Amino acid sequence: MGKRVAIYVRVSTKDQSVDMQLNDIEGYSKERGLNIFNIYKDSGVSGTKETRPALGELMNDAKKRKFDMVLVWRFDRFARSTKHLVTALHEFRHLGIDFISFQENIDTSSPLGEAIFTIISAMSKLERDIIAERVKGGLRKAKANGKKLGRPKNIVDTEKVIEYRKKNKSIRQIASELNLSKGAVQRTLELCS
Repeated sequence: MGKRVAIYVRVSTKDQSVDMQLNDIEGYSKERGLNIFNIYKDSGVSGTKETRPALGELMNDAKKRKFDMVLVWRFDRFARSTKHLVTALHEFRHLGIDFISFQENIDTSSPLGEAIFTIISAMSKLERDIIAERVKGGLRKAKANGKKLGRPKNIVDTEKVIEYRKKNKSIRQIASELNLSKGAVQRTLELCS
């Protein structure tokens, strides 16, 4: 009996069709004697969207080990970023599920596919490290130029806080009416007592 395969296809607009992707992937599955467990389709959903219903269902079924491999037409049909791809591939690896990308001809069950996965993981880490270094550099430069970093300070109208307290309003009521945190009201009252 062949392995159970989950097929994932996606198109960005309702006008597009998943037929071309499905023809290629179903043919590939048939040639290799794979049993199609389910076809997960996201139609009219951008790859940049965090939530894609069919992809979410596929990931839930993967956690239940309902299939042995995931087959996609191309990486960009599956993942919105290198980081997303690597995260999903790590999860599949942990679950013992292979991943095949038809267009890129990558199969994580083969030594070459495993090597490519390792390279993609390394590139993703490099990308994250470069971004982190740029952010740190930007923050250092802003600080050197005298820019204040962090969120703006919440200015507390001390007189109003005291006035409201004298009217026997609770800390919660004062915080709500002056749009402050309860902690800010508490600290103000402690400093004024």
